Amino acid sequence: MIGIIDYGLGNIKAISNIYNKLKIDNIILKSSNDFEKADKLILPGVGAFDSAIRNLKENNFFEKINSLVLKKNTKILGICVGMQTFAEVSEEGSLSGLEWISGSVKKFEKNNNFRLPHMGWNSIKKLKKNILFDDIDDGEYFYFCHSYYFNCVDNNHIITETNFGSNFASSINYNNIYGIQFHPEKSHDNGIKVLKNFAKL
Repeated sequence: MIGIIDYGLGNIKAISNIYNKLKIDNIILKSSNDFEKADKLILPGVGAFDSAIRNLKENNFFEKINSLVLKKNTKILGICVGMQTFAEVSEEGSLSGLEWISGSVKKFEKNNNFRLPHMGWNSIKKLKKNILFDDIDDGEYFYFCHSYYFNCVDNNHIITETNFGSNFASSINYNNIYGIQFHPEKSHDNGIKVLKNFAKL
């Protein structure tokens, strides 16, 4: 059962609808008690870093997912800002992140040829093989909407990168922790494949 964390940010229903069409069991997690029903987690996110961290704490989800991911090795997929919360800190705010993967969230540098936010379709370059991208060719396109990116300390954690003036991590993985900067729920067939692959992990 895949649990989609509802903490006030992200396209919760759109992700659930995709899994429903795939006939993959899922549940929207609205309280800390609901987490016991799920064996995998998805942390969506739309908005600012500090808002995401604050909402997780106010809903009593912050320590709950920390315990499940770090102590019980529950697999988790972070989407957009959800992925960025895995970092230690962000230039977008002042709060500490979950600190699961060494690195910080940085704002794209100003470039007259690339307007912020980075919004729309862009391609990925596979840096390593990962189940999350099974049946997805190198160079395929996904939908992005962000002005900040995850700057990993260890490049070995990067699965794919994307270019927006410079290369940035468009997906990451460390043990049971997975993150994607793009929005799978807006990425048509390729996004559906990523969500389906996560369910197979």
